[in-house]
Amino acid sequence: MASSGILSFIFTAFCITAVKSGDFVKVECKTKNLGHYGQQSLLECVVQTSKDVQDPVIRVVAWKKLSSPGDEDGKIMLAYSKRSSQTTQGYRFAEPSWNERNMNVSLLITNTAVTDEGLYSCMVITDSGDHTSFTTLNVQAKYSIPTILFSSEKIVPNSFSTLTCESVGGYPEGKLRWFDKDNYDWTGSAEMEVKQTDDGLLQLTSRLPLFQGSTSLKYTCIVFNASGVKEEESTIEIPEDSLSEGSTGEKQVETSKIVAPLVVIGSLIVGLLLVLLLYKKRAQQARRQSTAPLMDGHHAVHTSEHDVEAGDDQSHENKTQS
Repeated sequence: MASSGILSFIFTAFCITAVKSGDFVKVECKTKNLGHYGQQSLLECVVQTSKDVQDPVIRVVAWKKLSSPGDEDGKIMLAYSKRSSQTTQGYRFAEPSWNERNMNVSLLITNTAVTDEGLYSCMVITDSGDHTSFTTLNVQAKYSIPTILFSSEKIVPNSFSTLTCESVGGYPEGKLRWFDKDNYDWTGSAEMEVKQTDDGLLQLTSRLPLFQGSTSLKYTCIVFNASGVKEEESTIEIPEDSLSEGSTGEKQVETSKIVAPLVVIGSLIVGLLLVLLLYKKRAQQARRQSTAPLMDGHHAVHTSEHDVEAGDDQSHENKTQS
């Protein structure tokens, strides 16, 4: 309801002063403005009047954010008149002590967000005429220092590991680029993904595959903004054995190929040892059983000889007594 009332009043005031429109009043705005995410942004507009106008008085100021150049309605961000005023939270006149005789009608955005980017219109109605001008706001946010991770993930055939670089919190869309220790650009071999977070900022992720026989042990990931200006960088040094033949995932495969035969051979050796032990045990048992009768017979022979000798002694003793 309040918005409708303001629009109605603006329209009425515009009709009343339309007869005075012409070269008497002109709103001059800076065509393009750059705002930084989370900081204040200024949309500069100043009312200029001809020499014929003395002590102009501003009756209406209306700042609107437009969805397109042909948008005639738009969203009112700030509206002023003697009858009523309306401001959207986070928007106000750039000069805190602004009044109707202050020709600086610049708009201040106190906490810039990605959604603030776009086209704006500034309409001013004075007691000497009216004019509307347009200006744009481009929002920029700096990307974070990249983080690099080394993993055995294979994103393309024949690769054996991957470098993943990630940078967040930037806007608009930038680019991640890869360089080796010799400053050779490997960006063309990488895949980059862009995701937008809930606050409108962007997350950049780039994956660089490493192949067998890669010669570089040092890679640098650099994040550039939308203008192609370098912002931040990070470097990773890869362990030398990670790039040698049979490393990472392939090393695991080769290890399994070696271990499997060793397990089979070991099992065969253990089996043979068990068979030999069993054979030896049975042989010992058979030897004991075969030698037992011989020992008994030997004992019997000795006993008979002892009995014979005893008999001879007895016969000799009897002869002596006779």
